[in-house]
Amino acid sequence: MATINRDFITKKPFNDFKNYPYGFARSGDFSIREAELLSQHGSLIAALMSGEVEPMSAEEQSLLASARGEKAAESPVEKAWSKYQARINRPKVGSMYGRSRYTDDAFEVSGADDDDLVVED
Repeated sequence: MATINRDFITKKPFNDFKNYPYGFARSGDFSIREAELLSQHGSLIAALMSGEVEPMSAEEQSLLASARGEKAAESPVEKAWSKYQARINRPKVGSMYGRSRYTDDAFEVSGADDDDLVVED
């Protein structure tokens, strides 16, 4: 298996085509600066979170602790990552009309068995 080079990870721009198919800057969820920070540092943070790369500096340890939720986000990169995580992990809306009023339980007849029913011709 190929080992992941740390320089390759830090230079690779971060994209999330599943949640942001047109990019972070065009989504409307992030400012221009936040989109730039996510693109520049997102690959490193994702690699730190998955354990592919070990933190080598105090800044990277702080990024990892903030991404795990062990401390509050302080730097602009940490704030952008926590905002990104909040956006992709927000609950999805099932229907614009809410839950259906009619369920199978609403049509159930209580106290009636199939043996009690008589069909006359």
